[in-house]
Amino acid sequence: MTAPLFIVFAVGLILGLPIAFAMGGAGLVALTIEGKLSLLSVPQRFFDGINSFPLMAVPFFILAADLMTASGITTALLRFSNSLVGHIRGGMGHVNVVTSMMFAGVSGSALADAAGPGAVEMRMMTKSGYDKPYSAALSAATATIGPIIPPSIIMVIYALTDSRVTVAGLFLAGVVPGLLLGLALMGMNHWISVQRGYGAAHERMGWRERLGALWKATPVLLMPLIIIAGILTGLFTPTEASAVAVFYALLIGLFVTRTLNGPIIAKVLLQSGLVTSAALLIVSMASLFAWLLTLLQIPQAIASAIGTLTTEPVAIMLIVMVFVLICGLFIDTLPAVIILVPVLAPLSDQFGIHPLHFAMAIVLNLTIGLITPPVGGVLFVMSTVSRLRLEVLSKAILPLLAAELVVLLAVVLMPQLSTTVPAWFGYAR
Repeated sequence: MTAPLFIVFAVGLILGLPIAFAMGGAGLVALTIEGKLSLLSVPQRFFDGINSFPLMAVPFFILAADLMTASGITTALLRFSNSLVGHIRGGMGHVNVVTSMMFAGVSGSALADAAGPGAVEMRMMTKSGYDKPYSAALSAATATIGPIIPPSIIMVIYALTDSRVTVAGLFLAGVVPGLLLGLALMGMNHWISVQRGYGAAHERMGWRERLGALWKATPVLLMPLIIIAGILTGLFTPTEASAVAVFYALLIGLFVTRTLNGPIIAKVLLQSGLVTSAALLIVSMASLFAWLLTLLQIPQAIASAIGTLTTEPVAIMLIVMVFVLICGLFIDTLPAVIILVPVLAPLSDQFGIHPLHFAMAIVLNLTIGLITPPVGGVLFVMSTVSRLRLEVLSKAILPLLAAELVVLLAVVLMPQLSTTVPAWFGYAR
């Protein structure tokens, strides 16, 4: 059954089938050829994959992000970011990074960041004299901060797949790596701006202007604080926090910005429903694929193979990260989590690696995969938005990709980057 499972899956990817159908089709064919297990297990596994109360956080976080975007919060974030870093060399590029870091506390999704603020940031950079490929590449790279700084949809899926970690612990583990990711991209943007002669967006703003911009952005900036504070104090669970985020987004759109109305809310609900359906379809199909991997004892085989190479935790982490990075070139983030985590997560216990450190490295690794060709989801979004060929965008993003890989290496080699903040709140011992 192993050969048909992987062959059909590989053929599906090569033919360009949606990843969900490639996984579901591979599982169905493998079970049919094997013949010993009832095909009734296929719909059962599909249903079991999404029959989870914590998984309700995914549609709620998607809806909250869409509501906040429809409320016009992008403009407030851009103005506040511009007041902070617009006067620095490469100012509009820095505004791009800082805005994405703040929007990450709302969206939890790289694709949402790329399609929303990313598109606006790209156009602003182009109008300010940045070349179009670099503007699109930086917007794509900064979108990867979305799943790292909490809240994060991929972290919710990871925690459901691996009982060794919690959603709250992962949210806290992403704070420092997310900030490092932003700083690394700002550093690379500064270097590129010096090389290409990109200047500041404007002169340094006064404190009055900065405070005014902060005041308008405050409702947006409070959202991640409410979510994290509520979870840490036990006021609500991560799933309930996602519902609170939707309620808060509605309040902002209806009574603060006053941009939401019945038709807009209906449009947002439809859009969020479509995105949620696609995400949960992937989750359900991937659950069948992951179940078959477990039946075939693939996790044990991989762990045994890696264990024959070395028993040094750092070396194990580096080997795993290379493997995950290669997988991320061809598999999208959500199915990669569901497929790879049951296979790889047991290695953290076997070789004495902190589960939060291991989880954060994998989440960051797979998120970086969103901007690596040939199956980089964020690259496809920005290629469509910018109307640039994928190969042009892929070339422009290489230095930014290098900066993100440096951050990944730092996270792999220094566990404290992932475990210190969770330890402050009792989530990492």
